[in-house]
Amino acid sequence: MPDIFGVIADATRRDILRVLLERFQQDAEISVSEIVGQLEISQPTVSKHLKVLREAELVSVREEGQHRYYTLDPEPLEMVEDFVIPFLSAGFDTEVTVEYLSEEGERVPGPDGDDSFDDEEVLSEEAAAAAERIGRAAARAEHRVKELVARFRLKG
Repeated sequence: MPDIFGVIADATRRDILRVLLERFQQDAEISVSEIVGQLEISQPTVSKHLKVLREAELVSVREEGQHRYYTLDPEPLEMVEDFVIPFLSAGFDTEVTVEYLSEEGERVPGPDGDDSFDDEEVLSEEAAAAAERIGRAAARAEHRVKELVARFRLKG
């Protein structure tokens, strides 16, 4: 399998992946001619890049007669996500401090009666893992929003 970073380094392939992602989110496939129409690039160019994406296992293809229909397989991109997320989250403080406050805003002892808040375990291991997944989803969403804003700026 080709190096995923080399595959997504090409701007045209990233554009094709964006089109495939839109269809993937609609739980649908897309034909080569539809990709050509959306991106306004030649059919041979699209086919060449789709071949690279197939070899990287980023897309699957269904043939029907002379037509080919493509579907995104985002699983190989998880390697990219695993590499990038630490950079996106660098500098974020993940330590949680818990304080119990009265309705008047005064600090009060916790449920166990202890007034010590320094080393309190706040989340179970499962909850911490779920929180990490939510954080990753939020980072992806933030990246997508930034990407959309950048696209609108280019078009506007």
